[in-house]
Order: sequence, then C-alpha cells, then structure tokens
Amino acid sequence: MILLLLCALTVTSVFALEGDAKAAKKEAVKSHLKQHFKPYGFIRNYFAFDSRESISGTGDLYNYQPYDEAWNQTEAEAAASGLPPEDLNARSTFRFLSLTTRVGLDIVGYKWRNTEFGGKIEADFYAGLSTKVSHPVSGVAQFRLRQAYMTLGWDSLRMNDKDYARVDLLLGQAWHPMAADFSDVISLASGAPFGPFNRSPQVKMDARLGKYFTLTGSLLWQMQYCSVGPSPTGASTQAADFIMYSKTPEAYLGLSVHTNGFLLRAGADVLSIKPRQIGTVNVGGNTISVSVKDRITTASPFLYVQYKKDEFSIKAKTIFSEAGEHMNLNSGYGVKAKNPDGSWEYTPLRASSSWLSIVYGGQIGAQEDKHPQKLQGILFAGYIENLGTKEALYDGNNDGRPDDLYTPRANNMNRMWRMSPTLLYTVGKFQLGLEYEITSVQYGQAGTSDLYGLAKTNLHWVTNHRVQLMTKYNF
Repeated sequence: MILLLLCALTVTSVFALEGDAKAAKKEAVKSHLKQHFKPYGFIRNYFAFDSRESISGTGDLYNYQPYDEAWNQTEAEAAASGLPPEDLNARSTFRFLSLTTRVGLDIVGYKWRNTEFGGKIEADFYAGLSTKVSHPVSGVAQFRLRQAYMTLGWDSLRMNDKDYARVDLLLGQAWHPMAADFSDVISLASGAPFGPFNRSPQVKMDARLGKYFTLTGSLLWQMQYCSVGPSPTGASTQAADFIMYSKTPEAYLGLSVHTNGFLLRAGADVLSIKPRQIGTVNVGGNTISVSVKDRITTASPFLYVQYKKDEFSIKAKTIFSEAGEHMNLNSGYGVKAKNPDGSWEYTPLRASSSWLSIVYGGQIGAQEDKHPQKLQGILFAGYIENLGTKEALYDGNNDGRPDDLYTPRANNMNRMWRMSPTLLYTVGKFQLGLEYEITSVQYGQAGTSDLYGLAKTNLHWVTNHRVQLMTKYNF
C-alpha cells in the first residue's frame, strides 16, 4: 500500500513538474513575442464628396487635381442647337469605403555582438472599388505590400573625444527619403502632388554624426511608382522598364540638422533612365530597327524645415523637380532632338512644388479616464508652378508644337494651388476627422503647348471642392 502511494506521489510530481515546465516555456515564448514583435494597424473609413470630376486613384480617394473643362459644344454651336453649352466634367460625386485599412509588424530588439537587427512588414488594401466606367475594376479589394525591409544598426561609434556616431542600414521596400516628411492632412494623398509620394526598394544608410547632424544616402529602384516614357504605340506610359534597361539605380544624398525642436533637411535625388531601347533608321527608303542608347539624367533638390513645441507644429517643404513623376509630382520629359542613327535626345519638364502645414491643439476636457481626448486644428497650403522643359522640344512638323512629350497626367497645366483646413478629434485610439479641400488648376488650351511644354492660350481656372470625413481606429 505504501509502495503504491509513493508511486502515485512520484507520478503526480512528475506531471506537476512537466506542467510547470510547459507553463514556463509558454510564458517565455509569450514574453519573447511581446518583446520582439510589435503588431500595429488601423481600420479607416473615408466619406468623400467632390464638386467635379477629378484625376484620382485608389477608389478615387487619392486626389490629384480636377479635370480640365470638357465643353460639349462651342458658343456658336449652342446658338445653332438651342441648347446651352455644358462642361461635362462639372459633375459632383460621392463615395465611402474602407480601403487603406492597414496591418503591420515591427520586429525589434535582436542583437548579435555590436549589431542590432530589426525589420518591418506592412500591408493594406488597395483599389477594388470604383463606380466610374472610365476605369473599372473588379470590385474586390487587393491586399498589397507597402513596406518590407530589414535593418542593421551600430551604436556608440566613437568620432572623437566627445562625439559618437550611430549608423543604420535599411534594405528593402520603404519610403523614399524625399517623401518621408509628410504634411499633417488626413487625406490619403498626404499632400501629394505638392510633395513627393513614393515607396521603393532601396538600400539606405543613415549616419547620425554627433548630436545635431544626420547624413543619409540611398540607392533606389522602381516598383509601384515608376517613370513615364513612350509605349510601343508612342503614347505615354509608366513602367519599370525605363530604369531596368538603364541598369542604374536612382541615387539620393541628404543632410539633416536637428536641435531644440527644429529640423532642417536638404538633399537631392538623381535619376538616369533609358526611355527607348529600339529605334529606327531609314536606309535607301527602307526602315530598319536598330538598338539605341537613349538616356535622360535628371536631378531634383529639395529643402524641408520643421518646428515643434508643445501643442504647435509647423512644417514646410519645397522641391525643384526634373522628371519627378515617379514621385507622384506633376512632371515628365520630352524629346529635344532625333538623330540620324535612330537615337533620341531628351529634356526634362521642371516644376516648383511647395507645401506648408500648421497644426495646433492638444488635450481637452477631463483627462482622468483611460481615454484622453484631443482636438487639433490643421491647415495645409500647397502650390505648384510648371516651369516648362529645360531646353526646347523637337518640332518635326515645324508648326511650333512639340512632337513627343511624356507626362502621366494633364500636360496643359500651368499652375495649381490647394488649401485644406481640417479638424481632427482623437479619443484614445479612435479618431474622427473632417477636412475641406479646395484645389484649383490653371489650364491652357489642350493641344497648344509651345516648344517648352507650356500651354499659354486660353488660360482658365478649374476648381474642385472636396469635403471628406474620416473615421479611424488604431490598434
């Protein structure tokens, strides 16, 4: 009997120890995951009204600019028909949808000797819903990759007796260094096309040099946001082919200065692409296809300044772009010469794009509960000036009109401005935003661009009023 009791106690103790071991292992795994893996995301809905048809994307939530006027008849034709002339683009629209709902995972806290390792994976829903016959889609939202990169970091690298440096290396898909500083609007476009908007595969280095300076260098490729160029039919198209055949990564170099609430950042982006690989020559009346080495190289400098103190912040960015359409800027390029060997020479469209963003607001009401409240007022202002091409465009017909001009959007735009006041109310993880966005574009007569790509005939302004409500739950 005693032997049986001893055996029972032994078995019970073994099971208890195994149970404790399993519980300890489970707790260790849980602690490890909590320490190194940080999931995040949000559920976001937009309710948007537009007063007229606009150039836009992502379920028409990503707003670029209003379309030019599209009159159904001239004044003379209206007098003859007895019907008033109509601008067919002066039609209002409304939509609400939860595209851009997002999930992400930060990986942190891993270290081997003096090297820190980390990473990020981020995705959201994209496209999938539109009521416009002009760009129909499936009606089923796609789940797309936004960011996916790994990081390596080295800290406390001695520079001299007083200062230390930190170097971080990023490899993968991430925000373009020129697009990383956003305005504080709630709209999906984040201030584009007045500022760069681009995520690209890259190898980026940030070197924090002492207290005040950070040097950033990056080599980038193109994936979702691509340069424009000629399609096989000759029309403008955006594709990664133009950088792929160039075999030359896009390059960025910038310097940041940060002290006492101020941040000043300056940099420049250099891009070199090959718009065509095959050209034609005429030999004895016969057209023969030949390989060509067409190439255009451009540089786009920018300046960004930011100041934050307590509940107030102000940000501003300005960029002088050459062929910056791969950053969602109003840009492109054209042909300036066609050579006998079948090759073409190019000149970039240039533009000045700037924005200003002001935020003020903080906690309101009683803050004793677990759901603090905050009301913020935001004002955004943006301006774009089309400066035309750097050199005169090719005029094969001798009619004062360029033959080949490649732009992803309207090429008869001269200037554009946007004003956007916003109220953003935050309760804990819930946000409610109301935004009024007025965008006005000065167009010239379509098809009348001069040899510098500027449409100066029949100048007129076209304006869109957008009212947008946003709900967002962060987790």
